[in-house]
Amino acid sequence: MTMGQFLRVALLCIALVALHYTLRPLLGWRASPDFLIVALLVLAVRLRPGAAAVSGLLIGLLSDALAPGHMGSAALAMCLIGFSASWLKAMFFADNIALTGFFFFMGKWVFNLLQMLAEGNFGSPGFAMDALLWSPLSAAVTAAMGVFLLLLLRPLLEVRSA
Repeated sequence: MTMGQFLRVALLCIALVALHYTLRPLLGWRASPDFLIVALLVLAVRLRPGAAAVSGLLIGLLSDALAPGHMGSAALAMCLIGFSASWLKAMFFADNIALTGFFFFMGKWVFNLLQMLAEGNFGSPGFAMDALLWSPLSAAVTAAMGVFLLLLLRPLLEVRSA
């Protein structure tokens, strides 16, 4: 990755983190888009698995800092998502809109499931409702928003030849 590509991706990730903490609370939806997952997956497909896992850990710690009740659950889940997304990118990730949307959908849904399990919510009465209704709905909204943003910012993220 060249310095220009790195700066463009870094600015995009900073903008996505800012959107996560400014736009998301204003929406107030039960199934709101998760811009931190979009930022992590945009990073993960451009990094090696170890660096993607560290990025996931840092983004997860940023997320956990505002929810200290279950400190570490988002960090663990995002670390695993970052590593697996980077590892799977060579096999499945292509410049295909449907595949990118599915990638975002699965990333968010698996993140929610891992976070619920790490928080110890497996036996709670609302686990099935969260896992089978609200998590997929949130994943679909996140995937739609992620694909929209990538289509909007495609010229910025393209690899330019010299």
